[in-house]
Amino acid sequence: MVQKVLAGIDVGGTTVKMAFISEEGTIHDKWEITTNQKEDGRYIMQEAAASLKARQEKMNFKIVAAGVGAPGFIDVENGYIYEAVNVGWKSYALKEELEELLGVPVVVDNDANLAAGGEKWKGAGEGASNLLAVTLGTGVGGGIIAGGEIIHGQSGMAGEIGHIASIKEGGARCNCGKKGCLETVASATGIARLGLEAVQREQQGFLQSVLKENGAVTAKDVLDGAKKGDEVAGQVVNEAMEHLGFALANLSNSLNPDIIVLGGGVSRAGSFLLDKLRLEFKKYAIPKIAEDTKINIATLGNDAGVIGAAWIAKQTFIEKGA
Repeated sequence: MVQKVLAGIDVGGTTVKMAFISEEGTIHDKWEITTNQKEDGRYIMQEAAASLKARQEKMNFKIVAAGVGAPGFIDVENGYIYEAVNVGWKSYALKEELEELLGVPVVVDNDANLAAGGEKWKGAGEGASNLLAVTLGTGVGGGIIAGGEIIHGQSGMAGEIGHIASIKEGGARCNCGKKGCLETVASATGIARLGLEAVQREQQGFLQSVLKENGAVTAKDVLDGAKKGDEVAGQVVNEAMEHLGFALANLSNSLNPDIIVLGGGVSRAGSFLLDKLRLEFKKYAIPKIAEDTKINIATLGNDAGVIGAAWIAKQTFIEKGA
């Protein structure tokens, strides 16, 4: 008997992750292929579709709808990619092409938004209708869900949490062209930069020994040092969490989420990091919001994107019947 499934697709610069997922959110099969960036990424969806169709036949599944998480600037309503630098796409009608290749309805959204959707549906979001998801990786990404719906904003740019100006004057230059963005102090890159500056200034402790041995300081080094009680590393982590707590408190004062979900490499520091973040969050959040808002570590890891893609496909084509 053929089993009906949703296809979740998460396009990254290195790999395209894919999964067959039930309407209840169970992953039946998952795999990945290399992202083929030749000729401005023109073969990425062709190869993904071929892989899905071959796997579908082998597993005796029938895809009823597909969701795609993609990086870059997206016209979500039309599934059109204005630009996705990481994979080479520009002015690309992704939805139209994939629907033709697969013969099923397709919905496209930003990968960070769909990671938020995945955590809401089957992860640390606990099914919350109002959720704020933050990814602390190379940069700081985010997604906002309100009333059970992803918030896109007028230009589809809602959720760019990393570009909140957390430093009013000065600050390091951000990739977006501004100075003082949250991303410059709370991302893995930002924490590593603060750690290097601190050890060059103080020239002592755990980070000094790391710098001498490796010639560089990573965010993990800073977090490891802080856990060991190193004073310089601890000051860096406190500074990063103060900026993040300030930004998240102000967002929460406006959006009043049930849950904030923290993901990305930096979040692997776990409760050590959360304790510091909660302390800073409570300084700036309205007391009632500080009391009621949960802050959880993301639980889905690399599966968040494909689960979120399946969730948005289910929402769009099954629940709403679009």
